[in-house]
Amino acid sequence: MSVAPPSHQDNAIDALGSGSDAFIGMAMLGKTAAALAFVIALILLFTALLKRWQNLRPYQGAHLRVITSTAVGNRERVVVVEIEDTWLVLGVSSGRITKLHERPAPADRPLDTDTPPDASSRFSQRLAQALAKTRRKAVDSDPPQTP
Repeated sequence: MSVAPPSHQDNAIDALGSGSDAFIGMAMLGKTAAALAFVIALILLFTALLKRWQNLRPYQGAHLRVITSTAVGNRERVVVVEIEDTWLVLGVSSGRITKLHERPAPADRPLDTDTPPDASSRFSQRLAQALAKTRRKAVDSDPPQTP
C-alpha cells in the first residue's frame, strides 16, 4: 500500500479549514463582546432612569430633616435632626443611635418647602452667574478699539 504525498490542493483545503475556524472563533468573540456591551448599556440606562424616577417621586421624609452633622470619631457622629417643630440631638455610632438632647426648633430658622430644591436649577443659575462674570471680565480687560 502506497501513500501518496499530499498535494497542493489538500494543503489549500487544510489552510482554509483552519482559517475558517479562526474566523468562526473571532465571530463568536465579537458576538460575546457585543452582548456584554449591550448588557452594560442596559444597566447604565436603567440606573439613569431609576435616578430620574426617584427625583420625580414626592419627597419622602418631608417631616424629617437633617440640620447639621459633625464627626466626633472614626464612626461616631453627632447629628441634629428636625422632626416637625422639634430638634433632636442624636449620637450616631456604627450600630446604635442615642438621643442626647431635645429642644424646640428656633423660630428664626429658614422656612423649608415640602419639596427639595431642584439641583439642576441651582446648577444652571450658578453656571449663568459664572458665565456672566467671565463675560464682564473679558469685556473689562479688552481695550476699546478705534477705527
